[in-house]
Amino acid sequence: MVGGAEVAVKEITDRIPDIQFDLICAKQKDLPDVEKIGNVTVYRIGFGMGMLDKLSVPFRGAVKAWQLNKKHEYDAFWAIMATYASGAGYITNILRRLSGKKKIPMILTLQEGDSEGHLKYRWGGLIDLSWRLALARTDTLTAISNYLLARARKLGFKSTSELIPNGVDMELFNSPISEAVLEEARKQSQKRPGDFYLITTSRLNVKNAISDVIDALKFLPSHIKFLILGVGELEEDLKRQAKRLGIEDRVIFLGFIEHRDLPKYLKISDIFIRPSLSEGMGNSFIEAMAAGLPVIATPVGGIPDFLFDPDANPDKLPTGLFVPVKSPKLIAFQIQKLMNDRVLHDKIVINARRMVQEKYDWNLIARDMKGRVFLSPLSSISDLA
Repeated sequence: MVGGAEVAVKEITDRIPDIQFDLICAKQKDLPDVEKIGNVTVYRIGFGMGMLDKLSVPFRGAVKAWQLNKKHEYDAFWAIMATYASGAGYITNILRRLSGKKKIPMILTLQEGDSEGHLKYRWGGLIDLSWRLALARTDTLTAISNYLLARARKLGFKSTSELIPNGVDMELFNSPISEAVLEEARKQSQKRPGDFYLITTSRLNVKNAISDVIDALKFLPSHIKFLILGVGELEEDLKRQAKRLGIEDRVIFLGFIEHRDLPKYLKISDIFIRPSLSEGMGNSFIEAMAAGLPVIATPVGGIPDFLFDPDANPDKLPTGLFVPVKSPKLIAFQIQKLMNDRVLHDKIVINARRMVQEKYDWNLIARDMKGRVFLSPLSSISDLA
């Protein structure tokens, strides 16, 4: 259940101990109704019944926010994406206005990684409508990429906005790892001497286009293998695809891996690849860069903010290679390009790691969220929901 948005909330709030954060979200089975996680008190609303809880959390969450505000007198609401739980803050403000109370300033952070078609037409246009309704009632907007910021402006948002990307825990992803730990990771991932490993850390869904990398293996030597870290609804389909192509021994599924354990698998691998069909930003890419891997990706969504291909961006220091969407043969070509051109490979690794250190360290991101958003003249925040 953890993706870029969840990681961002944890990493940012942990680094701002002088602000109080309360989080309202839908109930999940086997998790407590109230729990303290780092610097956040989590309130889970509902019955643990999936979609029913999602549909009810805007309303039940508004009731909870109203009750909690009586105790804490929140200085602002912070909505993570224009989604179900975010509606609780907006509905609370509607209720406050109806009762003659002052509106609580609304901060919205856009983290969505869905395609333009999904955002505009999914659920009969309800997602697009939810964006428009949320943006019209938002006081301060932050977005993790220029793509999301531009989409909000296209939909008419004209108030205060800030581009604040997601980040990387440099201490976790850039620190040395003992040879014993690396050897255990090689054993778990079945990496043998002479193997060349492509790796992705991804939800196994249509958006992340893992099937295109599996198809690309047909055009590559047999010692090149693909290590997949993640779970999702397409897992069985991807396994059948590898078997149908006769390369099931070259596609290794490790399933769900804890975020803190990702670095060891990145460091035993050779190239990070995810040919996404859409991407809000993509924490996994900059985590791989921090770990010292060259990255191959598609020029979609927020990826062009940080990945500069030497051919597409000749005026910038290279930080990765691009491939068009749905292009297995070109994926294979770019993989071989990195394998055969060691000078280019090393330039990309060095430039990307330096860029991540200078611009995407979570300490810098948290500092910007606090100074440019939470402590802005709009909010003057000491307590935040």
